Amino acid sequence: MKNWIILAVGTVIIASLLVFGGNYSLRLGTIFAMYAVLALSWNFIGGLAGYPSFATAAFFGLGAYASGILEGKGIPTPLAWAAAGLVAAGFAGLIGLAILHLKGHYFAIASLALAEVLRELVNSAADLTGGGMGLNLPVLSADVTTQARLFYYAMLLVAAAAVATTAIVAGNRLGFGLRCIQQNEDAAIMLGINTPRYKVAAFTLSAVFPGLCGGIYASWVNYIDPTDVYDVLLSVKPIIMVLLGGVGTVLGAVYGAFLFLLMEELVWRNLLQFHAGLLGIIVVCLVLFLPEGLRGAGWARKLWRWRRQAGEATP
Repeated sequence: MKNWIILAVGTVIIASLLVFGGNYSLRLGTIFAMYAVLALSWNFIGGLAGYPSFATAAFFGLGAYASGILEGKGIPTPLAWAAAGLVAAGFAGLIGLAILHLKGHYFAIASLALAEVLRELVNSAADLTGGGMGLNLPVLSADVTTQARLFYYAMLLVAAAAVATTAIVAGNRLGFGLRCIQQNEDAAIMLGINTPRYKVAAFTLSAVFPGLCGGIYASWVNYIDPTDVYDVLLSVKPIIMVLLGGVGTVLGAVYGAFLFLLMEELVWRNLLQFHAGLLGIIVVCLVLFLPEGLRGAGWARKLWRWRRQAGEATP
């Protein structure tokens, strides 16, 4: 109950940006909502099922280009966004059948390669995608503030849908089956769980929301290129967010997205040359010292016990 109260208060604060926030606040709110969606999406396959997916960038970029191409052909923007989510989900469902029989680092490498393959396809299909020169999207006929509020509201709506879907999945048979797969896939099969179907379902859920975000992002920035939307950091950042907030939890990804954005704005903007290295250090520290995330049960108590033991050991 406490978590949902915190979420409700946070939602009110975030929604107030629509009324009181300036363009910079709306930009931060849009990025936060996008980060929360990416983290929640990764949590389906990585947090619940325990499969280390690096395919988020592939789904995000695929959605961005699907939406951008459709908008360029005159399809209304909301329909293009919806189509982007469906394209990403369909792609994940088909690819999932091929690669989800892999496990561990084999699956991680295969999922990581998806973004690179799609990037090369975009570069080679220059007549359709613009290739390495990128793709320009139609500009909305509205002032800057109205556009900022529109895209903020769109991202926030997708984030709310992702939270609701996570809560539903975590509490039903699919969530139970995915947790069984995470603990012991062979035992899950013995319990009668259709593990291929469950894994494909989780992989598809991990794609549909990034696809939607990619479509909204493309309209927001009005220009996309393969280097931007297929950036590997779009696959790494959601993992860090989930590790920060707590793997497999409903709201942990949201908390992690907020903490990550806070660090990004306050610290990493001044450490551009060490950005990738800092990401690696954070991942290692989280895995070694806080495997349950900052919200993990008892982590503060463990830290206090370690300090007390260290003090007692001091002569």
